[in-house]
Amino acid sequence: MNNDAIWQAIEDLAAMRRISCSRLAQLGGLDATTFNKSKRFTPDGKPRWPSLSSVAKVLRATGTTWEEFVRLIPRDDA
Repeated sequence: MNNDAIWQAIEDLAAMRRISCSRLAQLGGLDATTFNKSKRFTPDGKPRWPSLSSVAKVLRATGTTWEEFVRLIPRDDA
């Protein structure tokens, strides 16, 4: 598992709900830019992971369990 896989799972969760990542963030009470692609890397280009707190908030807001979210994470061997 890597940060790209987690970001992809967030995108997939939004797509399943037929909403944008910005709207997903808002549903979780987060800033609309929380999941923007521009925030996925630090200014020096290092990958940034979404916070556990942010993921938990959108899961709660969408009624998605952790187990369901984990199934959205692309596997390296898939």
